[in-house]
Amino acid sequence: MSFFPIEGIFFLTWPSMATETRTIRKATQSSTLSFATASKAIDGRRNSFYSDGFCSHTAEDETDPWWRVDLQRSFTITAVKVTNRGDCCAERLDGAEIRIGNSLENNGNNNPRCGIIESLAGTPTYTFHCNEMEGRYINVIIPAPLRVLTLCEVEVFAPLPGIAVLSSGICGSCLFFFCFFYMISHI
Repeated sequence: MSFFPIEGIFFLTWPSMATETRTIRKATQSSTLSFATASKAIDGRRNSFYSDGFCSHTAEDETDPWWRVDLQRSFTITAVKVTNRGDCCAERLDGAEIRIGNSLENNGNNNPRCGIIESLAGTPTYTFHCNEMEGRYINVIIPAPLRVLTLCEVEVFAPLPGIAVLSSGICGSCLFFFCFFYMISHI
């Protein structure tokens, strides 16, 4: 079975599929600081320098700041890869929880937990294995007062029937870029 990122870095073989991929993701967050909208965390760039403009950011000193992506339908989630800030403040993400489920109760923050970010200092990108959790909504929440949530990239992985991962010379290393062959029908 092939796995592919629902969100994240894509190298697509047909421009028409890029449009279809973008339609399955809609991000929101509890608040927004300046230009750092929730969609910055699913723009396909793992750039971890906030000043470059590719990270999401909630307002300062918020209680229980959260970020959520809506996958538009439920998937069996195998992993979530999170890229933290690399320029400073890595400890801000300590204690954040990754939650996956189909409920929007409490903005989706009551869904089952996939993992807790204990520390990403020195490792800006980390993969959390979710043991095939079912869910439409992927949340990252820091359940604490006076916190700020910054995410530079969130990638969600799920098996998807009808999509094959190609390991041809075009793709090079499929660890970083994923080439998709449109086999049956679009999602």
